[in-house]
Amino acid sequence: MGRDDLINTARAILARAGFDISPSLNLRSVCFDVVGRKGTTLLIIKILSNIDAFSRENGDEMKILADALGASPILIGERSSSGALEPGIVYSRFGIPIISNDTLADHLLDDVPPFIFAAPGGLYVKLDSDMLREVREKHGVSLGTLAEMAGVSRRTIQMYESGMGAMIDAAMRLEEFLGVPIITPVDPFIYKRDENVRRDYEITGKERTDSQTLNILLDIGFSVTPISRSPFDALTKNSKMVILTGLGADDERVIQKAAVVSDISRLSGRYSVVIVDRARGLEHVRTTAIVTKDEISKMDDQSELTDLVLERSAKNES
Repeated sequence: MGRDDLINTARAILARAGFDISPSLNLRSVCFDVVGRKGTTLLIIKILSNIDAFSRENGDEMKILADALGASPILIGERSSSGALEPGIVYSRFGIPIISNDTLADHLLDDVPPFIFAAPGGLYVKLDSDMLREVREKHGVSLGTLAEMAGVSRRTIQMYESGMGAMIDAAMRLEEFLGVPIITPVDPFIYKRDENVRRDYEITGKERTDSQTLNILLDIGFSVTPISRSPFDALTKNSKMVILTGLGADDERVIQKAAVVSDISRLSGRYSVVIVDRARGLEHVRTTAIVTKDEISKMDDQSELTDLVLERSAKNES
């Protein structure tokens, strides 16, 4: 299946599952292709035929966006150099969960979550560690006895009870011996935040970027995280607001960029602004505020920008 077909299939699955989804970006240079929201679940999705093409830099930018927007990054693929991605299995690359469209459909449309995840050394399942410990202690089963039944060491049973995943055959032997279901589903939308990535890329205070405009934002009190694989150029943040920030000079490209960023900001519940050389009469494109470099250069405090973005973002779509 071609990449366009994979993207269209993923969007169709999300739509049938009740997600509000963005139009497809479908640009290989961008770190995500689709953004989708349903309730409190916000997904930033990259879709590739071969997941081996997914780079660490791409993964880092997805993590940065996920952290700033309160989202879950996910990669949807069809195959790797090892073969086709199997349904019902959650893979990972650079800390980003990976599933196939079949797994996505099973999870969202048929309420059949994946139970297996791939990790170095093979395929594993998650265990209800609390239930494992409670049942073992309730029935007076020693660590040694349980280890012997499962074919693992005492130390491994202790690690299972601390939350470590188990090889499939060992987990099934434990379930059979204890007589209770201790294998739990794997939620591909649960993402563990990576604070190191944010710290590595975020710029604050007297640090400088390569952009004069972004440096002005730093000077008035914002933190700035430059972004190179997104339809916007930076995440600009203070204690009250995260702004998807685009920079532009060409009128037509500015309008296109502002429209794309508006879709993403709407779904993520964040504000967006495109900073331009000249506004040419534009104050907003949809819900994206348009602000000129001249306006930015005259600001002495971050509240001036946040107030302006709030005012112009609140206007009706043009």
